[in-house]
Amino acid sequence: MRKSLVALSVLAATALPSLANAADYSDDIHKNDYKWMQFNLMYAVNELPGESDHDYLEMEFGGRSGIFDLYGYVDVFNLTNSKSSDKNGAEKMFMKFAPRLSLDAMTGTDLSFGPVQELYIATLFEYSGNAGYTGLVTDADGKPVLDENGKAQFTGSNGVNNAKIGLGSDIMVPWLGKIGFNVYSFYDMNAKDWNGYQVSTNWFKPFYTFANGSFLSYQGYIDYQFGMDKKVAGLNTSNGGAMFNGLYWHSDHYAIGYGLKAYKDVYGLKDGGFAGKTSGVAHYFSLSYKF
Repeated sequence: MRKSLVALSVLAATALPSLANAADYSDDIHKNDYKWMQFNLMYAVNELPGESDHDYLEMEFGGRSGIFDLYGYVDVFNLTNSKSSDKNGAEKMFMKFAPRLSLDAMTGTDLSFGPVQELYIATLFEYSGNAGYTGLVTDADGKPVLDENGKAQFTGSNGVNNAKIGLGSDIMVPWLGKIGFNVYSFYDMNAKDWNGYQVSTNWFKPFYTFANGSFLSYQGYIDYQFGMDKKVAGLNTSNGGAMFNGLYWHSDHYAIGYGLKAYKDVYGLKDGGFAGKTSGVAHYFSLSYKF
């Protein structure tokens, strides 16, 4: 949850048009259009917060059409509705949509410079299956009321309902090639509150190709939040984030992968505080089919 394999698919790795003039759309605004979609059958081990082990199905998609660059996914948890699952009784779905609007394409101007290939208005929206108002339960002294496991209790649906907006870019870096790099301002739609910022980057690097055309890739992302308010002592921190490092085998229609995700006070929740463990590592295993 709140993650993704940032798999750009075989299309993104091998079939995109040349990036030499990627930011010059004066001749054809649709010249770099493409699209992809895949289904990932996933299993997470020690996912934080909560050190949860669970299965889920992820529909992941992305592409480019004119001024729009899009990445997104929808996760469905506990596919068999097992009572023994860590997700039993919890939210069933999570979704993330990250459309970016190309400033180069919108203005008809090549805004590239140095290693920066293209600039965007970047947005990101995150919703859980029960995205609603979240209220922290407090006692008469304003301190959080804890459950039997020592974790803070909430009223309402305790859902995720976030929006982020900022400046995005595609940047060429040594070895990795083109990466996405976005800086957002964070808006909590439940609390109706602007609260800090987020820096996000993602990459997809094929590094070994087999004789049959299949290949190995190093792919991943970093999401780091900072400048947040410490609203509740013992619950919130001013910064935190996660880094996903994945090793995948890809063919035209299939992919198999493993990812190691490192957390540090993820989502701005204090490690060892009322939210429990929020720093550490988790493991992700996936089987994918590409359409």
